[in-house]
Amino acid sequence: MTSPESYKPFKGRVALVTGASRGIGRVIARELATLGADIAINYFRNHAEARLAQQEIERLGVQCIRVAAHLAEPAQVRKLMNAVRDKFGRLDFLINNAASGVNRPGLELEEKHWDWTLNINTKAPWLCTKEAVPLMSEGGRVVNISSLGAGRVFPNYTSVGVSKAALEALTRYMAVELAPRGVTVNAVSGGYVQTDALQHFPNRDDMLASARSKTPGGELLTAEDLAKAVAFLCSDAAAMIRGQVLVVDGGMSLTL
Repeated sequence: MTSPESYKPFKGRVALVTGASRGIGRVIARELATLGADIAINYFRNHAEARLAQQEIERLGVQCIRVAAHLAEPAQVRKLMNAVRDKFGRLDFLINNAASGVNRPGLELEEKHWDWTLNINTKAPWLCTKEAVPLMSEGGRVVNISSLGAGRVFPNYTSVGVSKAALEALTRYMAVELAPRGVTVNAVSGGYVQTDALQHFPNRDDMLASARSKTPGGELLTAEDLAKAVAFLCSDAAAMIRGQVLVVDGGMSLTL
């Protein structure tokens, strides 16, 4: 029987996780590395955290590079993909996790807030997918990280919710377009996860209390829960899942 320590189904595969210096992205990168994949970490500004994430992943016995890039800029995305090509010569899994946003009601948003959020959360995954596909062979995987706000209305979430709804639409369109290449495209939509990102919401405590009370099992979702769903969609077992949004929320959305 194979032990968990020796189970490496992604050995020889290469994964790029955007926004992976901390939070959910970092946990996803670690999960894929635990399963044997070599990792490319993308981040924006936090060099110290990215360095720590790289060291953490390398201790798992895989190769890891870290590349700073502002993903809303096409030239920066090309730089990122060139770094992956130069180091690994291929890419198997693209995880579009990087996200940002301004947490205000719609009428309080400024045009620059709207543009920033849509550029990072929707334009960047499209750019990354375009540049990643030439590095992928049959069996490639693209997984976009969405949220329940794509289909439901939450306070102070207008720009992010709209951007995630667009990301889910992009998931469907790219799934059909890339299917003939043998590349699958799916999304994972998570409920509330207690990460640093929630610190920017003025109603953070209320959000977490509501999530706990409305989740049938009474437990908060973790980043590890999302990471395991991403790993499943990257696996051979998910080859015929295409253009779908896998909701991982402990059942919270059933009671909303």
